[in-house]
Amino acid sequence: MKLKTSFLIITLFIFCTGTVLYAEDKVVAVVNNEIITQKDLNDFLNFIRMQYSQQFKGKALEEKVGAMRLDLLQRLIEDRIMLQQAKTDKIAIQSSRLKDRIDEIKKRYPSEAEFERDLAKQGLVLADLEKKMREQMLMYNIVEQKVRNKVVVWPEEITNFYNQNKQQFLKPEERVLTVISFDDENAAKTVSYQLRSGKKIEELAGRYTFTIDKLSALQGQQLRAEIEDTVFKLGINEVSNPVKIEEKYYIFRLDGILGSQQLSLIESQDKIQAYLFEKKLQEALTKWLDELKKQSYIKIFEN
Repeated sequence: MKLKTSFLIITLFIFCTGTVLYAEDKVVAVVNNEIITQKDLNDFLNFIRMQYSQQFKGKALEEKVGAMRLDLLQRLIEDRIMLQQAKTDKIAIQSSRLKDRIDEIKKRYPSEAEFERDLAKQGLVLADLEKKMREQMLMYNIVEQKVRNKVVVWPEEITNFYNQNKQQFLKPEERVLTVISFDDENAAKTVSYQLRSGKKIEELAGRYTFTIDKLSALQGQQLRAEIEDTVFKLGINEVSNPVKIEEKYYIFRLDGILGSQQLSLIESQDKIQAYLFEKKLQEALTKWLDELKKQSYIKIFEN
């Protein structure tokens, strides 16, 4: 009986493994003379997950990867077309640059072992990462040559955009603050109370240990939520209750408010230049890719 059971288990194992291998080898698309398999899609998704894993964690990471899953095949087809064009144009990259990029990724990890563990967790080995990074660099180079180098933003375009969108270039109200930081919660509470009772900071400096700094804050400009919620409710010369941030306690006093200001064309031109360049680049890249697709044989196999 044991022999029969073992044979059944082995048979099921071989059958299931064969099914997995078949699914991995399944051709999902043909691009000119190359095929894209389910394994290519899986590897691409794992590579993307690894790239984002240092920036996002847990649910946020899976949501980011999941959002890209929908158009993954189209992205892979476009990548394959660009790589084929890079090969036709004999685009090359230096091995030293590839090594530098891999080293940059490794530096994000506390150790070589942690880096290799993360690779393994995504079902990748170093050779897979090197291949993907090489392909990314080849695609960047072909886009640089065929598209990016031909994009130009003219001065009159910047001026016209500024004149038509001046409301986008308003500097918001600015809060000028005194920030007092403490290691001790009781001291922070006492100083906050005494300042609100009319005491001067100078009078309290010899009795309590704290650090004083100045801060200019614009609403919505990268302030921590707990700080923004506090300082934008203060009146002139008003002192806040202590706010705990990590291991320290902070008191904020509002010293002044600078009103909203219209930024000049000179102050705004770098931001406009970057926006218009990126917009033109995306439009030119889409047009170039569409032309390559029209010249290519593409066949997608439905599930």
